[in-house]
Amino acid sequence: MTPACCSVHTHSVLCDGKSTLAEMAEAAFAAGVRYFGVSSHSPTPIPYDAGNVLSEDLTAYRQAVLSLRGTYAGRMEVLLGIEWDSQSLDAPPPWLDYWIGSVHNLRDPRTGGYHAMDWDVENLLACRDEMFGRDLWAMIRGYYAEVGAIAARRPTILGHVDLITKFNEGGALFDEDDPRYRSAALDALHRADPDATVLEINTGAMARGYRTVPYPALFLLKEWREMGGRVILTADAHTADGIVYGYDAAGTLAREAGFRESVVLTRQGFVPCPL
Repeated sequence: MTPACCSVHTHSVLCDGKSTLAEMAEAAFAAGVRYFGVSSHSPTPIPYDAGNVLSEDLTAYRQAVLSLRGTYAGRMEVLLGIEWDSQSLDAPPPWLDYWIGSVHNLRDPRTGGYHAMDWDVENLLACRDEMFGRDLWAMIRGYYAEVGAIAARRPTILGHVDLITKFNEGGALFDEDDPRYRSAALDALHRADPDATVLEINTGAMARGYRTVPYPALFLLKEWREMGGRVILTADAHTADGIVYGYDAAGTLAREAGFRESVVLTRQGFVPCPL
């Protein structure tokens, strides 16, 4: 078993992906994936999320994934998951095989409005200016407070923990070595339970041309290893050709952090595999 036999952070046209669910599964099987997870974005009350997330009634979503499971029975294990946004209401339903806890948006308690962390630089800076009075470090603390809150809910997988760096390649917006930044990020990571949650090494922003390295930063991975945590390689795939994109880079980063194995997610739980 190798890390590339597992791809469980995936999106299709059921949310904001570009390929159909069938196309994603076909590509996964052709790439040698034997544990394929469907993790569409959870429904949120955010107006600009409309059309990019699941509807509140998850019945059709569940049926579609279970039907796909039947199609690949005996050939590829299909897992029923979801990427649960921190702004989603309620909680992930108990019939899921797994859930990915992620932060994509912040809510301004004064106005009730929302700000996207990963749409583009303009939206990120608008969040800084409108919600945090142009205070960059206040925004960073606010983001990581939200990450800490979703981490504390003990998701199966903690998703792209430092998503706020998506547009910060080369320190374009802030210095990731600044103690203020590292303190906020580490405080959030420390709220995760390494016995319950696995941290993903996510190559999605690489596939879409925003970054040249995976999430998360090396210092976070090293801290997670010191905490006794495990890692899983994910592609955050939004297209059929991105199912296992950048796994070599993700594996290299994991080894640099001191990991000698990652895990594969099966319906029976996590299984270790060498890097």
